[in-house]
Amino acid sequence: MKFGVRIKDLRTRKGLTLDQLAQETGSSKSYIWELENKNPPRPSAEKLSAIASALGVTVDYLIGSDKQTLSQAEDTAFFRQYSGLPEETRRQIREMASILDTKSRK
Repeated sequence: MKFGVRIKDLRTRKGLTLDQLAQETGSSKSYIWELENKNPPRPSAEKLSAIASALGVTVDYLIGSDKQTLSQAEDTAFFRQYSGLPEETRRQIREMASILDTKSRK
């Protein structure tokens, strides 16, 4: 999958508009559009990092050098975020996961 297609796919999966992704990354709407539609895109390392963070994936996944699936990349981003949470919040998340797991097995 090409870089621009990957960004657009991730953006739309997250329900973000061009404007919203631009705002989250400190970019303009036209810049995000160019990344999605021009070949080859030439984002700076700083912009790559901001876009990857906003889309919940690694830079390696975004540029296609990481062979993880989207689901694996999202899991990696989730666990990174989870690790930074206070212990009580992590306990609540584990409790909810257990409830959802039990519910899905019925």
